[in-house]
Amino acid sequence: MSDTVDFWFDPLCPWAWMTSRWMNEVEEIRDVEVNWRIISLGILNEDNPDNQHMGHEESMWLVRVVEAAAQQHGDEYRKKLYDAMGTRRHPGGMGGDESLLPIIEQSLEEVGLPAELAAAKDSDQYDDALRASTEAAQKVAGKDIGTPCIAVNGVGFFGPVFTPAPKGEEAGRIWDAALTLSSYPGFYELKRGREKGPDFS
Repeated sequence: MSDTVDFWFDPLCPWAWMTSRWMNEVEEIRDVEVNWRIISLGILNEDNPDNQHMGHEESMWLVRVVEAAAQQHGDEYRKKLYDAMGTRRHPGGMGGDESLLPIIEQSLEEVGLPAELAAAKDSDQYDDALRASTEAAQKVAGKDIGTPCIAVNGVGFFGPVFTPAPKGEEAGRIWDAALTLSSYPGFYELKRGREKGPDFS
């Protein structure tokens, strides 16, 4: 029987991006079924005066477009757009201090969606759904989590955080270890200081 994984991402987060690349590897070599879901850094940081994720509105742009695409064209576009946006944002280095709009426009074109969907970035029509998805992550992993966040068979936790992302059978071994930890009801945290920035190799 396959393991069910809920993977919450925000396309702005480089750490979620690397964990998602690990999850891609795991899907190839382990019996898992992944549900790709959104956790919004904009929502998590809306009351934080030291928000490091651009302004609140701009930090909502990517997730709004992803959610709009999923609702209008199918859930599979959460992952398709995440891959397209994340490739441009992280290893591609787009965005930075510049507008995220080129990421949105190019990603929509890549996955074959209408350019008009870019207008969703400025609409709060999808914010209730984004908030509900973010709160679902907090419900399974705790209020003080961020991205990445995953739940394995209903047991949620922040992380794991990698740099660079494991590949091949090494990715599988780490997955097996994560399953072991998540299966223990009293397990809460395993962490060490982070001395390296994101390595997208």
